[in-house]
Amino acid sequence: MPRHCLTLDLKDDATAISEYKRYHVKIWPEVKQSLFDAGVTEMEIYLLGTRMFMIMDVNAAFSLSAKAAADAVNVKVQEWETIMHGFQKQLPQSGQEQWWVPMERVFHLADQ
Repeated sequence: MPRHCLTLDLKDDATAISEYKRYHVKIWPEVKQSLFDAGVTEMEIYLLGTRMFMIMDVNAAFSLSAKAAADAVNVKVQEWETIMHGFQKQLPQSGQEQWWVPMERVFHLADQ
């Protein structure tokens, strides 16, 4: 199963981080459905300080660009993203409109 690992920072603000975590206790149904519709089969987000790490398992049909295009025309996903961007801080490696940045895998036990 394909996997994508991405990273992003939250703003260094304890209240904002708490609020971000609160939103993720139960994400909006429309956001959850958009993930399933795009081919995401499992997703986890981890947090250390302000650094977040996302693991996203997807089906073979999944495409990051197709997901971005579908999100761009989904009103509820755009509303969610606007709220989330208020808590987030783009990384120096981000493109202008990019938030989550794909990470490079540097080790895989199965390859040893």
